[in-house]
Amino acid sequence: MNIPNLLTLLRIFLIPVFVLFYYLPYSWAPLATGAIFAVAAATDWLDGYLARRWNQTSALGAFLDPVADKLMVAVALVMLTETFAQVWMTIPAMIIIGREIIISALREWMAELGKRASVAVSYIGKIKTALQMLAIFLLVSVEPASTISWVGVGALYIAALLTLWSMFVYLKAAWPELTSED
Repeated sequence: MNIPNLLTLLRIFLIPVFVLFYYLPYSWAPLATGAIFAVAAATDWLDGYLARRWNQTSALGAFLDPVADKLMVAVALVMLTETFAQVWMTIPAMIIIGREIIISALREWMAELGKRASVAVSYIGKIKTALQMLAIFLLVSVEPASTISWVGVGALYIAALLTLWSMFVYLKAAWPELTSED
């Protein structure tokens, strides 16, 4: 067990804390929820940075990091969909969660073929993730229908478009394997 893996485990531990604070009936709860999400999102960047910098990459970290990210984002999007209860919030959440399932399955399948590197994380994916985290942070930190929440919705839609774009890039890279006759 190393510090990067502990940070990833902290991110997973923060998910139920994040959910608890999100539903608290106090005026300070949205800001506290946003702070918890911000800490969790920061550990996403920090654990990878430290693992590379300190040469502490591990199989456990390589497995847990994307799981923690996907759990955190999916849980937040489901809660936001429930809170807003509008199709305009459901659409980007559906796109983002659906893409994560598709790309996770694609990566697993490509790994079985020994070609995982052809669907490695791209620069577009990193921008998408940062925008997604910003959007969720804004949406959980303020009251729905506030000006800042609309900025969050806009960022979520841009993240959803980047999600589709990055999915296309991954599928294009894997297409020769997907359409081979073997």
